[in-house]
Amino acid sequence: MIKLTIDDKEVEVREGTTVLEAAKKIGIEIPTLCYHEALTPYGACRICTVEIIRKGRSGLSTACTYPAQEGLEVKTSSKKVKKARKLILEMLLARCPNVKKIKDLAREVGIEKPRFKLDDQECILCGLCVRVCEEIVGVSAIGFVSRGTKREVTTPYKINSDICLGCGACAALCPTGAIKIEDIEDLRKIPIWHTELKRKKCRICGEFFAPEVEIDFLKKKNTQILEEFFETCPNCRRKEIGNKIVASC
Repeated sequence: MIKLTIDDKEVEVREGTTVLEAAKKIGIEIPTLCYHEALTPYGACRICTVEIIRKGRSGLSTACTYPAQEGLEVKTSSKKVKKARKLILEMLLARCPNVKKIKDLAREVGIEKPRFKLDDQECILCGLCVRVCEEIVGVSAIGFVSRGTKREVTTPYKINSDICLGCGACAALCPTGAIKIEDIEDLRKIPIWHTELKRKKCRICGEFFAPEVEIDFLKKKNTQILEEFFETCPNCRRKEIGNKIVASC
């Protein structure tokens, strides 16, 4: 076990724990945008910047990527930290001036209007969508392209991806709402990924639910599950399970 101090509070954690996780253990909240506990830490948004003091030396680092170490001292709201976070949020607000999540965070540190030239983006390049598609879904339908100010997340060659499942994991994790899913009759559309997929029709109620390619993908990964499970929408599936429970009572 490792002992460290965060905001003058001592905490003991297992080796391999990050500063962010250690802070959570003792109830200290550090703001994040690009972090998710199920994914590999990335440190893209830098909102979780903290001051690290080790062997008398002080520096700034992202709490989500910095490993807890014996004798480490961490400050989450020092003058250095506040100044750094304020600048980061000011730049994010300039990039995404109409995103509520960014505006709320900026307002918390006293920023109503950034000094920098305004853009009109929704994506903050946090990488959550890329990581969940690769690490959890296992498809890697999207990725980063270009560098600098032209950097963006998109499908290969910016055309309709032939491997996107339309599962919506990217939209579920997107912190700014940049990824939108549109279900229209038998189609699922994800405009930002140039994706349009045909949806499965429920064998019981006739409603369309998940994309057919997603169903086929899940069938191959779960060969022990009965075929009818994949032919039924979640609502009817729950009703069937409920009826079976009642019948067995």
